Amino acid sequence: MSTKLTLTVDKQIIEEAKKYAHSKGRSLSNIIEEYLKTLVHSNAKHDKSLEISPLVNSLWGSVKSLPDDVDYKVILEEELAKKYLR
Repeated sequence: MSTKLTLTVDKQIIEEAKKYAHSKGRSLSNIIEEYLKTLVHSNAKHDKSLEISPLVNSLWGSVKSLPDDVDYKVILEEELAKKYLR
């Protein structure tokens, strides 16, 4: 269940974030939600024996997982056909 959240953020940051979200085909709400999830999960699963590089950490949550009923091999095949069989 989603709940509305009001944030106060610099106007320029909001505009740039909206452009970024649009360029990634995602909503700003989705990006913020994924970021908050990473904060919550990283605190819950924090293991000092495993160091994650800053680069990998910055990418965390940037890729949405596919629904269970989607076969990625079919998608890959279709995209490769579009690319190479034009």
